[in-house]
Amino acid sequence: MSDYLFMLDNHLDAGQTRAVEGIRQLATSAGMNVWLTGGAMRDMLRGAPIRDLDFTVEHDALKVGHALAKSLEGGVVSEDPLKRWIELALPGDVTASVSNARTEHYTKPGGKPQIAPATIHADLARRDFTINAIALSLGRGSRGLLVDPVNGQADLLSRELRLANPYAFFDDPARLYRLFRFQHSLGFTLLPRTESQLENALLEEYHAAVPAAALVRELRSAVKEGGAPGMIAGLDAHGLLRTLSPALTGARLNTAGLTKFEEVAHSVLPSGYPGGWLAFLSVLTEKLNVKDRAAAIRTVELTPEETTLWKNLDTRVKTLEGVLGAPRAPRPSQIWEALYSATSDEVLLVLYRSSAGAVQDRIQAYYERYLPLSQDVTEDDVIAAGAKPGTAKYDKVWRTLIAAKLNAKPPKPEAESADDEAPTPVVAAAGVGRPRKQPSAI
Repeated sequence: MSDYLFMLDNHLDAGQTRAVEGIRQLATSAGMNVWLTGGAMRDMLRGAPIRDLDFTVEHDALKVGHALAKSLEGGVVSEDPLKRWIELALPGDVTASVSNARTEHYTKPGGKPQIAPATIHADLARRDFTINAIALSLGRGSRGLLVDPVNGQADLLSRELRLANPYAFFDDPARLYRLFRFQHSLGFTLLPRTESQLENALLEEYHAAVPAAALVRELRSAVKEGGAPGMIAGLDAHGLLRTLSPALTGARLNTAGLTKFEEVAHSVLPSGYPGGWLAFLSVLTEKLNVKDRAAAIRTVELTPEETTLWKNLDTRVKTLEGVLGAPRAPRPSQIWEALYSATSDEVLLVLYRSSAGAVQDRIQAYYERYLPLSQDVTEDDVIAAGAKPGTAKYDKVWRTLIAAKLNAKPPKPEAESADDEAPTPVVAAAGVGRPRKQPSAI
């Protein structure tokens, strides 16, 4: 096994491992090469968790993608017949894409490209940034071979952003938005040449050809990955935020609020917590008037489900804050019930808006103590209590068992007998001594 394959195995979770093995078997059966590319390789090589799997094959990407989804009982999210690209949602909360190795030739910024099959080297060289232009072969004959035609590994080590080719912004001006996302989510710097290419692209107004949806995609990713406040400030400084709303600038751009929003989320919530797209939009547009705010939300084009949640978001946030911020401390089961039923957007906005320390403490207690304890109640426990899965009684009994577990008083430490020897002196540095008192319920 090559060092890169060993590194990959240590970065994949169970669902991702099944996807990698599944596409490797499909490619082997079809007698074609397959590579892991893009963001998956970037994240692996910099020691970060792999979020999405990007596969590149020599041909028949759509056919391979559909076959992979079928074999793993997943689904198709979207596909592009022109670029021969397909995105999949696979079991284990795995997102994957499969695309053909290709070249793309554009006659105008962001126009419709002329597509042609290509080698993996040519495919990587036509991509956006060098850190995304690295591939690892999964094929039988060259498994474990790393392909890095534009020296992206060096830029990963130096934490710098460099375009994979001089036409990257011309071919796809949406990469202008991605540049600011990577700069702040990864914490990478721009090379002088990259800054010059950025300024030239802005002078030529390449971004005028980019729909607002492209900016929204990058913002959604930034909310998940972190660094959204810095990205927003960078976009505003270069006049690129107008695509979302001309009103989002100056005093009406809630930069301080966005920074606070990200800080409270990272200080209280567990790592890997969902980003909260609606909560982010609420903070971003907080200083806009009603008309401008409505226009910005229309530009974002929320999904039907998101639109429904957005309409009642403020009401639900106030209700949740009322439970968590009650002067009389709620019982652990009440905190669990309120937060278990809440969306990530509601939790994030309560953290952002509430100035009460007790609210943050109770949310933190939920993730650190109450949620792990509630997960100890198994299906067998509920069945033993007389409820069958799939019935209304099952849910009621399940919640009752959890409430009893959370609200139970911790056992008192056993009293020392009169015949016991003298207690061992407390050694603070080693953490030895009398048992600590259990923290009281918040």
